[in-house]
Amino acid sequence: MPGPAALKPDASIAEQEESPLVWSARWSLTTRILAVNILAIALLAGGFYYLDTYRSRLVDTRIEVMKDQLAMLDRALEAARPDQRARLIDEFAAATESRLRFYAADGTRISDSFETGPPTYTLRDPDLQPWKRDAARAMDRGIDWIVGAPSYPDFTEPSVDNARAWPEVMEAQTGDIATSRFRYAPERTPLLSAARVVDIETPQTVLMTLNARDITRTVRAERFRIAIVLLVVLLASVLLSLFLARTIVRPLRRLARAAVRVRLGRAREVVVPRLPSRRDEIGTLARALSDMTQALRERIDAGEHFAADVTHELKNPIASVRSAIEGLGRVHSDEQRAQLLSIADEDVRRLDRLVNDISEASRVDAQLSRTLFEPIDVGIMIESMLASRAARVDDADVSQPRIAFARPRKGTTMVMGDGHRLERAIDNVIDNAISFSPPSGLVCISATRLGDEVHVKVEDDGPGIDPAQREAIFRRFHSERPASEAFGRHSGLGLAIARTIVEGHSGTINAKDRDDGRQGGSLLITLPAREGGTESA
Repeated sequence: MPGPAALKPDASIAEQEESPLVWSARWSLTTRILAVNILAIALLAGGFYYLDTYRSRLVDTRIEVMKDQLAMLDRALEAARPDQRARLIDEFAAATESRLRFYAADGTRISDSFETGPPTYTLRDPDLQPWKRDAARAMDRGIDWIVGAPSYPDFTEPSVDNARAWPEVMEAQTGDIATSRFRYAPERTPLLSAARVVDIETPQTVLMTLNARDITRTVRAERFRIAIVLLVVLLASVLLSLFLARTIVRPLRRLARAAVRVRLGRAREVVVPRLPSRRDEIGTLARALSDMTQALRERIDAGEHFAADVTHELKNPIASVRSAIEGLGRVHSDEQRAQLLSIADEDVRRLDRLVNDISEASRVDAQLSRTLFEPIDVGIMIESMLASRAARVDDADVSQPRIAFARPRKGTTMVMGDGHRLERAIDNVIDNAISFSPPSGLVCISATRLGDEVHVKVEDDGPGIDPAQREAIFRRFHSERPASEAFGRHSGLGLAIARTIVEGHSGTINAKDRDDGRQGGSLLITLPAREGGTESA
């Protein structure tokens, strides 16, 4: 099993592929889920900005009402008899819960409704109120600072009550019909004022002041409702975020821990959770990782078995060569030396065949994974192979079995693949058939298309294949050779290489009995046909 360093990713590549959002990449997934959901709650908290504009509209509406009330008072005083005016002013102040002060043109105060009648409101001392009121005022200041509300001056009762102490009165006397101001009372409630020039025998300026505590109560009540909604939504958002993070982060952590155990190789059979109950992307990822780990384990096991088989197969010819070389020093006759040299030569040739086949078997998987497949006409390819084989074989050699090929129509047996590798696989199957056929035998080859598949069949007149051995013959170094064949002539890798190549082309290769019932073996290669090819009749 490779060590930790062998599976460790390249740090430089990881740094190059790092997301540009480095700050977010450093946060855990749970933190980012919470941050996104809380950000949405923060946007909802923008309702406090709305409350500031709501308060401003309430104040503006109340001031407009005060100006209208002063206009009504002006008309009522003009229509009233002189002896009714004082009572009218007191009743108006009581009805509007306001304070009315009248100033002469020179600025002196003429009258005050708080002096002629009972006060309609009282400015409360915040030092005498409970701590809850202080907390509410502190919260009001904090929210005003957060939303950027405009600042208003605090109200203080003037020590000398004349027109110059009230800017709105001075503005009204200089020509404006009605002016107004917004101030904060000592307990931070709105104190609104409006001034207007009235004509009561002589021009006078009336100042109307009002402590609108109901505006503060309304705004605070709305803020409380919004705060309750925000609190409930925030709690629900946090709980849902934690639930979402649990359903995402927890299985990912399990998969990560399993992947680390696989990388470290401390446990031979590491179980990667497949999460069969998950039908989402995480379940798909878990099953893909589990399948990948299983495939990796199978490849590692296959590599270990292959190395063990190679060691075992190489030991015999090496030991034979060593024995022959050692025997050369002990024998004296030329005939014995020639016999030992012949044995050594045969073993060296066997070693050469083994090394070539082992090299081919070890490279075929990697080479197939990098090869770009192209359209191949299997019929034309087999015909070309057989022509090259015939050119290499002496026609007078009667020890070689005959080969018959039923060539299909051109373009019928089209597949996508690597021509060189497919040729090697089919050539290995043909070599296997020839090696089991008697000298007078016949090897029949056919290539046909059936539906979406191309079938290549190779049949021989040999002893046939035992059903119990039909899967074993495709294992590496498996060799069940005829008794008359010289030992070591075949490495036992030919059919194993053929199966690897065929499976690399998404095909299959299997052994079976001959279709005509005669004695002999039959190997069938099935490959996916290329789309657009012509199906045989």
